[in-house]
Amino acid sequence: MKCAALILAAGASRRMGRPKALLAFEGETFLDRLIGIFGRHCHETIVVLGHDADAIRAGMKRQAVFASNDEPERGQLSSMQCGLAMLSGSADAFLFTPVDYPAIRETTVPVLIEALKNDPQTLLAVPRYQGRRGHPVACRASLAAEFLALPAEAQAREVIHRHADQTLYIDVEDAGTVTDVDDPAAYQRLLQAVPAL
Repeated sequence: MKCAALILAAGASRRMGRPKALLAFEGETFLDRLIGIFGRHCHETIVVLGHDADAIRAGMKRQAVFASNDEPERGQLSSMQCGLAMLSGSADAFLFTPVDYPAIRETTVPVLIEALKNDPQTLLAVPRYQGRRGHPVACRASLAAEFLALPAEAQAREVIHRHADQTLYIDVEDAGTVTDVDDPAAYQRLLQAVPAL
């Protein structure tokens, strides 16, 4: 199964006060770490940039395909749609995550891909840690059109809810799937909790 990855990194990082994509974690930036994790399991990784795009690209060490969200203030769905518009026609599936989830374990990614590969009826695979749903979310490529058709005021979860009976929730021992690093306090908690993640 050919799988692509979308990393959404177009936000203004207002609460953090600096680009989250360039924050350090385990010897890499958030963005480089996620590109590395997805790159070992996906045939292409698309990074959606908006605010601070030049600084983020200058601070990266890994390679990726870039999509540009010229109106990132429209929200996360707009970034996802920008990334999906660049999705290769050869992709059977795609995963997506905001850059805010840098602690995702690499072992979680192939589990999600295998879930789609092993059951043709499953359209989405979502990791779940201690009852909480997280990222990345894996989707069959056939769903891309539905995400792209959502109006600006919608949210990606609407497509997920629409296919609730074809969504598989996979329990994982990966706290990183639910560790949303959105402000300085959350970043400090992440750094302090590294041995437990």
